[in-house]
Amino acid sequence: MKILSILTIIFSFSQCSSNKFVENPPFKVEKAVYNNWSGGQPGVSGTMVEIHLLNAFEIKFDSLYFQQKETKLEVSKKENKTILIGHFSTSIREKRDLILDVDTTKELKNTPPNVTKSKFDLKENEAVLSYKKGNETYYFKVENIKQLTPKFFPSANKK
Repeated sequence: MKILSILTIIFSFSQCSSNKFVENPPFKVEKAVYNNWSGGQPGVSGTMVEIHLLNAFEIKFDSLYFQQKETKLEVSKKENKTILIGHFSTSIREKRDLILDVDTTKELKNTPPNVTKSKFDLKENEAVLSYKKGNETYYFKVENIKQLTPKFFPSANKK
């Protein structure tokens, strides 16, 4: 009897994590873009993904999966638009302790947030949004995300 219970639990868990994509989400993608950036400090770089949605009411957005990485989403609302932003670090700097200071230039030495590997196999211009409506978690694939011109930031002045 215990084996049957364990198999039922495993089967139920695998069904929940099957990651089937929603084909008709309760929102509309108005715009989806990404750009790579670098600068500020040697070895510091990343990618920012920005997705604009219409009619994304009563939805709690959680994570974004992009180019084999995963990160939590920043969500902002403006009129009937929801703007989702995901930051992905591609920095090659060594890890350091977090610096918080009134002089924000000292904070430039902070290590970017930890980004975990994605559980989805995606093309370079595809992303997956993870969101909740009620108690259910859903996944929606955003395709054909347009790449913008890379941004290069100047190094911070040393005093």
